Amino acid sequence: MRTSSRALRRLSLAATAAGVATLSLAFPDAAPAQPAPAAVAERPVRSAHPAAPTALPQRAPGLRDVMWVGNNWAGTASIVDAHDFTVLKRGVDLVPDKAQELADIRANPVDLAYFLLIRYGPGEGHDQFVDDMFTTLDGRYLAVSRPSFADVVWIDIAKATAGAPGSVVREQSMDGNRSDHMALSPDGRRLLVSDSTKRQVIEYSMVDETLTDGTVVKMGDRMRTFASGETPHESNYTQDGSRVFHASIGLVYTPGDIPLLDALKGDRWFQVVRNSDFSVLERWGIGRELAEAGYPNMSSAVRPMAVSPDERYVYFQVSFFHGFVEFDTQAPDLNGKVDYTLGGVPEPSVGAVTRLVPLPNRVPRMLREQYVNDSAHHGLSINDAGDTLCVAGTMDDYAALVDRTSGRSTIFDETTTGHTYLKPYWTTEGLDDTCWISLSGSDAVAVIDTNTGQELAYREVGDHPQRVRHGYVPETLVATW
Repeated sequence: MRTSSRALRRLSLAATAAGVATLSLAFPDAAPAQPAPAAVAERPVRSAHPAAPTALPQRAPGLRDVMWVGNNWAGTASIVDAHDFTVLKRGVDLVPDKAQELADIRANPVDLAYFLLIRYGPGEGHDQFVDDMFTTLDGRYLAVSRPSFADVVWIDIAKATAGAPGSVVREQSMDGNRSDHMALSPDGRRLLVSDSTKRQVIEYSMVDETLTDGTVVKMGDRMRTFASGETPHESNYTQDGSRVFHASIGLVYTPGDIPLLDALKGDRWFQVVRNSDFSVLERWGIGRELAEAGYPNMSSAVRPMAVSPDERYVYFQVSFFHGFVEFDTQAPDLNGKVDYTLGGVPEPSVGAVTRLVPLPNRVPRMLREQYVNDSAHHGLSINDAGDTLCVAGTMDDYAALVDRTSGRSTIFDETTTGHTYLKPYWTTEGLDDTCWISLSGSDAVAVIDTNTGQELAYREVGDHPQRVRHGYVPETLVATW
C-alpha cells in the first residue's frame, strides 16, 4: 500500500463522504493473513517511445487452458477447465496479505475514507478484493487488480493454489485510490490497469526481459501511462497490439442520475490510443454522438465494449440503456462539423453511431439510482466470426446472444435454462466458440455455445464472481490438486 498521505481528492459518493467518520466505527477487525513481501524499489516511468524487446515471450509447453474466475467479494479465484468446464480449484486466496493491507489503510485517513467509499458505493456494502486478472504466458503468475487495496499484484500460482506463504511476489500501488479493469497485450508483454481516481491508465511489464537499448525490465515494473477521462474503465488492444480502445465512465457512484444532471458525472471519453507512443488518435463524446444520430439524453459513459473482427465497428453498452450501441469508427461524422473538444482533442472527422440495439427491459419502474453503478447491462463480447454478440443483462437477470445483423436475441435465464442468472456482470469470448458469463448474484458462471445457442455448463464458483478471463496453469500443477 501507499506509505505517505495524499491530499484528499474529490470523493465519489457525496452522501457517503459525509458519513465516513460514522462508517469507520463499523470497520471490522482484519482476519489473520500472510503479510506481503517487502516492496520492490520502483523504477521510473519509461519514455513514450520504449525500446523493443530482444525476444518475444512464448507460451510455455505443458499448460492447461483454463477459465480464471475472480470472486470479487470473497477475494478468491476459481479455476475451471476451459474445454470440459470441470471446476479444478475453488477458493484460491488472492488477498493473502489482507491483514497488512488493512493495517496500512487504517493508518491513513484518506485511504480509509476511500476504502469505505468503495465498500458502500461500488461494492454495494462489500469490499472489492478482486476485479480483474491475467496470467503470464508461462502459467506461473497471475496479475490481479484489487480495487479496495488500490493496487495490482503478481501472485505465484503454485504457492497460491497450495495455500503456501509468500504467494504475492510483486505489488504496485495505483497513484490514485482504486484499481479496476485491466488488459493484456496480444504478445503477453504488457498489462494496462485503470487507475480509477487519477484519470489515467498505467502500463506494467508482465515479463522479465532485456530491451534492445540494454534496459533490463522485470515483471511488475511500471512502464508508461496515458490520460483518460473521469474514472477510466475498460481497455482493449487491437489484434496486432498497435492501438488501444479505451473508455471512461465518469462518476457512476454519485446520486443524481436524471439526464438533466448528466454533466455532473464528469468527463467521459471514448478514445483510440496509439500503443507506440500512447498518443490519442481519436477521442469522442459518445453522448454527443448519440444525440447527433437522433438519440438525445443518453449517457456518455461507455461501459463494456466488443470490437468487430475487422476492428472498424465497436459495440458498447452505455449507462442506463438496456441494449447496446453500434459505432462505426470509420464513417464520416454525421454533420461534418467539429462540435466539441475534449481535453484539448477536437471531435474527429470520422466516427458515427449507426444503430441502437435495444434488449428487454425487465425493470421499467426501477429508479436510476437503484442501478448498480449506473449499469443497466455490464458485459459484452463478440465471437471470432463476428456474427454474434454475447450480452450480460445485469439489472434484468438474463444473458443474451444477439445476431449482429438482425439484432434478434436469444434470452438465457431461469425460465429458459432452469438455472438462475442473477446479476450477470461480465462476458468474454471463450474457447471453441463459447461465451463465458459471470453471474454475480448467483455465485456461478455459465457457458453458452455461440453457434448452437445451447447452455453447455453452469458452475458454482465463489462469492460475487465478476471478471472471467482465459488463462493458463501448468499441467503438472493440476495433477497435484
